Amino acid sequence: MKQEATLDEKLKFCIGIGMTMTLMGIVGTVLYSLVFVTQPMGQMAPNDARFFELLFPIATFITGSLGTLLALNTDNGKPKKPEAPTDTPDGV
Repeated sequence: MKQEATLDEKLKFCIGIGMTMTLMGIVGTVLYSLVFVTQPMGQMAPNDARFFELLFPIATFITGSLGTLLALNTDNGKPKKPEAPTDTPDGV
């Protein structure tokens, strides 16, 4: 059982690293294309506009997936047992 938990943690870590690197690549590509690529005056080039239309949903999906991956419990969603109260107000 412990081996499965360790394998699950390693898998989540590898997926998180891969998705983070992909997101960093997307952000870097967008920043590079906005800063260093010459654009026509007044508007964005049609190819660049289509490129950004494609990248924004991908980046949004990866960001949401990373948030979900970070929000998951490490105990695979099993509910924790509530602690028994040590003292009751009735004195019983």
